[in-house]
Amino acid sequence: MGTNESMKKVFQTKLTDTSTLDLEGIGVIRFEGAKVYKWCTYNSGTGTVAAVAGNTVVYHGDDAVVVDSACDVTMDYTDGVICAGAIQAIVASGSYGWVQTKGIAVLTTALTAGADGDQMTPVGAADGTLDVVVTGAINGNIAGYAIDVSAKEVLLDCPW
Repeated sequence: MGTNESMKKVFQTKLTDTSTLDLEGIGVIRFEGAKVYKWCTYNSGTGTVAAVAGNTVVYHGDDAVVVDSACDVTMDYTDGVICAGAIQAIVASGSYGWVQTKGIAVLTTALTAGADGDQMTPVGAADGTLDVVVTGAINGNIAGYAIDVSAKEVLLDCPW
């Protein structure tokens, strides 16, 4: 197989579209300029946390990053800890939408803490937000880096 033959190039949905149907193929990766997105299902979680466009989500429970697996994301941080990225729309629980996994993003909700240049994580943060990685902690769950904390701008680098 030649280069890029297996990569999807035409999409039925805009990045802000949601659907009750799997229109793109669960887990499909989309490149737009210097940003990467993943088509996921949203799960409101145990605490029934509604999606907020531009907030960060984590992979739900055991649905962590596995090659060719479904990806179920939530803003309920009691149900997962591995950052999936920033959700692009208000997605109803059980429905599909795009999550930005890599690249510069402006979040809707302010970072819990941190300064420009800090590594960020969902661990210890409020649902849908990011917090600074504790110095010296062995975390491994880095969501990315704060670019401009006051502008809620981050460089996402989440696993897909």
